[in-house]
Amino acid sequence: IKRIINLLPKQRQNLMFSATFSNEIRTLVKSILHNPVEIDVSPRNTTVAAVNQTIHPVDKSRKAALLSHLIHKNKWGQTLVFARTKHGANKLVKQLAEEHIYAAAIHGNKSQAQRTKALAEFKSGELHILVATDIAARGIDIDQLPCVVNFDLPQVAEDYVHRIGRTGRAGASGSAISLVSADEIGQLSAIEKLIKHKINRVLVDDFEPNHSLPQAASAALPKRGFSSGNPRKTTSYKGKRRSKA
Repeated sequence: IKRIINLLPKQRQNLMFSATFSNEIRTLVKSILHNPVEIDVSPRNTTVAAVNQTIHPVDKSRKAALLSHLIHKNKWGQTLVFARTKHGANKLVKQLAEEHIYAAAIHGNKSQAQRTKALAEFKSGELHILVATDIAARGIDIDQLPCVVNFDLPQVAEDYVHRIGRTGRAGASGSAISLVSADEIGQLSAIEKLIKHKINRVLVDDFEPNHSLPQAASAALPKRGFSSGNPRKTTSYKGKRRSKA
């Protein structure tokens, strides 16, 4: 950007647009713009009220089984699932396939043709589950995406806001489900501190973890239930535990 700026005429008008403004970008802005006027369409680091946020505490080893269970039980349509690593995204796609769930992964190791094909199938509805890393998902723009799942919590708290902001757009409601294990308690605390909101914890039958998460401030931890995607409704059910060979 600085190279381009140096080649431009001195007399000019500079306009800068970005979906997100990190501290690094703000530092860059100060170095190339003079007394800029800033216009925000929404307050910084806030989540959309139309997005129903839920945390399902679960042991790390059972995350894939819980995700499969929720997909089957809730009959989710288009669902964007965030994984932390490329290897994790590929592994999750294989685990879902074992449960007869067709999913595709997009990340930096996929060719442009593979990413374009997966995204086209996802947008058309042919593919219901798309597993992505944060960087690969930056170009994804889908109207009325009903559900976002954090299979892994992001290392950077701001990325949580960016992830769940892909649902609940243009006045539509949406659900953001996070599967949180014991090793992610630090990231969860950072996220809740950033958004100034305690996210509701909901245990799922037969997937109760061997650890506990810090309680949500607004309510005690429900003993049973699942997130149905409806902000006003929590329904109890009995899950089915799969035995391993």
